[in-house]
Amino acid sequence: MTDTTPRLDHVVLWVRDPVAAADFYEKAVGMQTLRLTEFAAGKAPFPSVRVNDDTILDLMPLNFAERMTMLPGAADSAGHPVNHVCLSLPRGDFDALLGRLEERSVPVSDLSYDSFGARGKATRSFYFRDPDGNVFEARHYD
Repeated sequence: MTDTTPRLDHVVLWVRDPVAAADFYEKAVGMQTLRLTEFAAGKAPFPSVRVNDDTILDLMPLNFAERMTMLPGAADSAGHPVNHVCLSLPRGDFDALLGRLEERSVPVSDLSYDSFGARGKATRSFYFRDPDGNVFEARHYD
């Protein structure tokens, strides 16, 4: 049987320094880097980090904006990040992420409780920014 459930495949984030961004997502957020060696060797246009088995974040160099010609006005999206991307984690991973961010002096918001999301009301959540100013929310439902 084929699973035909729609899934979020990837989100592309504009970043000033893809290597530094990958380092942040690997060490502070706990994500696996993809194609980082290939990017550093000039064999891949950008690195990515794995959110889960189905979803990655592409770390697109901001200087690629002028190459965004597939859709009129696409280059104008550079520097205009989405409002935020939300990561849903198990409780232990949520606590570990919060600890890693605090160890690295990454500012985080106060904890929120019972905020609505894809799976209903989350037990706890908080917000933080990556080094390029992209805003993330982390939450857990258990």
